Amino acid sequence: MSKGRTEAVIERLHGLHPKMIDLSLGRLEALLEKLGHPERSLPPVVHVAGTNGKGSTCAFLRALAEAAGQRVHVYISPHLVQFNERIRLAGELVSEPVLVEALEEVERVNAGAPITVFEVITAVALLLFSRVPADLCVVEVGLGGRFDATNVVTPVVSAIASISIDHREYLGDDIRGIAAEKAGILKSGAPGVTGLQLPDVLEVLDREAAKQGVSLLARDRDWHIARRGDGLRYSDPDGVVDLPLPALPGEHQLDNAGIAVAAMRAAAKTALPLSWRAEGLARAEWPARMQRLTGLLAKDLPDGWELWLDGGHNPGAGVMLAGHLRGWKDRPAHVIVGMKQAKDAGQFLASVLPEADTVWAIAEPGQYLALPVEAIVSASGGKAIPGPTVRQAMAAILKQAEAGSIPGRILICGSLYLAGEILKLDQGLA
Repeated sequence: MSKGRTEAVIERLHGLHPKMIDLSLGRLEALLEKLGHPERSLPPVVHVAGTNGKGSTCAFLRALAEAAGQRVHVYISPHLVQFNERIRLAGELVSEPVLVEALEEVERVNAGAPITVFEVITAVALLLFSRVPADLCVVEVGLGGRFDATNVVTPVVSAIASISIDHREYLGDDIRGIAAEKAGILKSGAPGVTGLQLPDVLEVLDREAAKQGVSLLARDRDWHIARRGDGLRYSDPDGVVDLPLPALPGEHQLDNAGIAVAAMRAAAKTALPLSWRAEGLARAEWPARMQRLTGLLAKDLPDGWELWLDGGHNPGAGVMLAGHLRGWKDRPAHVIVGMKQAKDAGQFLASVLPEADTVWAIAEPGQYLALPVEAIVSASGGKAIPGPTVRQAMAAILKQAEAGSIPGRILICGSLYLAGEILKLDQGLA
């Protein structure tokens, strides 16, 4: 798909506001009024927030509904390779002509008023969702929750995935304050669903739910999920459901899968005839979430070696990835890390370093706001080895591997923007 026309409009829009991110709802609310309030003409909405896992939860929600033949709109951010990944209309990625036409329409209606690009893209998504019939609308929060542009929707269910420290420059360092911002998506008339949370976080979520007069369904209190045989078993006061193992690997995905199931069960009570089927969990797809690569980059490795990609980039994601690495003790594990500026590289690496045989620091050409390789090495306490690019790091790993040794695994992680560049390389698009 040619991206020229889309990028041209986006480039113009960047000139409308001096900041990439400016958390506020006023500008978008004014634009939506001019557009005739498309946010009031949507299919049933599940609104998803969280620090880690909200994207995977969105993928599970979509898969559960589509397994039952439902048409699903999805709005996510950021995109990894192509801009149209952000908007899915009734199951299909929006085409460039439709996207460009909607972008230009919103641009005309906005008439040069100050507004951020994300706010415009959100308006475009809501406008398209209001015009294309569907059974469900899954909307992922961009950043925070209370003042995120997506918080103009009226959900039937609000889902909140794992909360930890991230985006300090916008949300601060206090976990309770961050939880309060995420809980800003909870709204009167719509139950909330959440997974495992720190006690302080759950206390804040419960408090904010009570303010809205809604129930908050929390894992291991109001609903449960656990492995059973070769699948999963979910239970809540309404009954027990046997589930297949999620297609997305990692123990943390049980939490995200459970949130999605709990949300769909809650939504189906009020948004009839919305339906879902459990087998959808085994079909979910979500790029750069413990994704095994099999393209051009992977072909650079000898037989038996595995190449994995994950966009995890904050301390909470580091803990999750460390858990995954502990399950890889059957063979050498090498981690290649590239991060975005302003991220807490030290805390992320503190969890990952003890579980990896080697750690390599990289910054890919074209990687948005890449943290310099030297800064990653410093954050690792000098333990990370300069790549300085992914191909060079992979070549060095193979050179160090002993002839005849057990084939290893390589995990590339640290940034969704890095993940986008890696996918381009693996797909031959770079």
